[in-house]
Amino acid sequence: MSHMHLELGAPPALPEGALRVIPLGGLGEIGRNMTVFEYDGKLLIVDCGVLFPEEHQPGVDLILPDFGPIRDRLKDVVGIVLTHGHEDHIGGVPYLLRERGNIPVIGSKLTLAFLDPKLKEHRLKDAPKHVVSEGDVESFGPFELEFVAVNHSIPDALAVAIKTPAGVALHTGDFKMDQLPLDGRITDLRAFARLGEEGVDLFLTDSTNAEVPGFTTSERNITPAIDAVFASSQKRIIVASFASHIHRVQQVIDAAVKHDRKVAYVGRSMVRNMQIARELGYLHVPDGVVVDKIDAAPPHKMVLMSTGSQGEPMAALSRMANNSHQQVSLEPGDTVLMASSLIPGNENAIYRVIDGLTKLGANVVHKGNALVHVSGHASAGELLYCYNIVQPSNVLPVHGEIRHLHANAKLASATGVPNVLLAEDGYVIDLVDGHASITGAVECGYVYVDGSSVGSLTDSELKDRRVLGEEGFISVVVVVDSATGKIVSGPEIHARGIAEEDSAFDEIMPKIIAALEESIADGTRDSGQLQQVIRRVLGSFVGRRLRRRPMILPVVIQA
Repeated sequence: MSHMHLELGAPPALPEGALRVIPLGGLGEIGRNMTVFEYDGKLLIVDCGVLFPEEHQPGVDLILPDFGPIRDRLKDVVGIVLTHGHEDHIGGVPYLLRERGNIPVIGSKLTLAFLDPKLKEHRLKDAPKHVVSEGDVESFGPFELEFVAVNHSIPDALAVAIKTPAGVALHTGDFKMDQLPLDGRITDLRAFARLGEEGVDLFLTDSTNAEVPGFTTSERNITPAIDAVFASSQKRIIVASFASHIHRVQQVIDAAVKHDRKVAYVGRSMVRNMQIARELGYLHVPDGVVVDKIDAAPPHKMVLMSTGSQGEPMAALSRMANNSHQQVSLEPGDTVLMASSLIPGNENAIYRVIDGLTKLGANVVHKGNALVHVSGHASAGELLYCYNIVQPSNVLPVHGEIRHLHANAKLASATGVPNVLLAEDGYVIDLVDGHASITGAVECGYVYVDGSSVGSLTDSELKDRRVLGEEGFISVVVVVDSATGKIVSGPEIHARGIAEEDSAFDEIMPKIIAALEESIADGTRDSGQLQQVIRRVLGSFVGRRLRRRPMILPVVIQA
């Protein structure tokens, strides 16, 4: 097993006849999945998703993969393959197409249908799209692609076998091996076995549940739990789920039909996605069950299907919990069913929403107290089956945090895979003569979407935001006579976000003046240098006396 390389230089030129793989997102995190394959001067991209910000990234809307390593080679990209329609796999596509709008986008019917509104929002509706299905074999440049059905928490997910003269790379996308899926579409292990017989040189496998022993619970197993919630609820039911989880919405609709309730969608993305799914035949809704108005029936006959299961502050469920939703006001006795998992990093936000809902008198049912959600990812037992069926020569665990990648690597090694690689975003893996190895790394960081700004926000500026939010700030204004160097006004000190009156800084005023006068006497007249003097003296005082490290904004005006 190759271990993490802490220091890697730039990769060498790709040898003739070799395949290069560069993950630009999704390794070390759950989100912003993107992998670049290079052969014979051409590039193929698999997935281009987003990562949602955590609390230590205030103000950030989305986090994208870093397109920097391929930005000057976008003309060489022959296609973007999308394995399925989740945001962490398709959400970054519009941002990439803004840089080159005619890259072919390849995916299943539902995946491309979910992508369409995003492209229209970015005015990219003319981007070329190629619809593919399981069993299809298509060529894009030097890459021959074979698509394989896989089961996931969204319909129409596909694995892709990427065939070049250098060898075959099989990318699972997100998958599990539910043997009784709600839509009857199982992961095609026969195709996996056939590809294994032909020879899989590099197997890129979903790592999300690699730490979880056994097999992922079937979606069908949660139907009784959902039915029990409907049977016991005397008032309105609000179900929160991912806006793309068509299987879960289908289960809720089936339960509503059984218990004679009407269903209304709440949240723009939920309304849009379910309309798409229904039009394409992935969601089956009897006439008259789904209604447009949330009060179309008495409360004990209504179900609201809502977004916001991850505690997103602007989503419908969070606004209900804060009692700020324009249409929905929770009442004591309402039941809220949170039919989703806790994505790492979202726990605090989700628990705040649960507390807010409970405070309003709602009965909250969630994964912690009932079997109301199952994962969409293969657990350890399923991964072992796949390794034994495919018998790849090389394995690269993808899609997961560091601990998930390590757990997946151990599973692969346990089944006898000859070469297992542990990589991070930006690592360069070359497949040469059937052997994969890490040959270098490219610069690869987070790209922040901040309002209309894409990529302009730096980590340093994010740190400033955290300091402002956690420690407050102090402004200091001093006016200096530019001719004589004398201080003619100030210092005036004002603090914000600090539990102290401005008078608390009276004792440091003379020291600031003395330090400035000393610097001026030594010949310092530059405003920037004088500001540094103020920052040093005031910062030392605040740290010592107030035990704070606020942002200090000194202003020296030359009059």
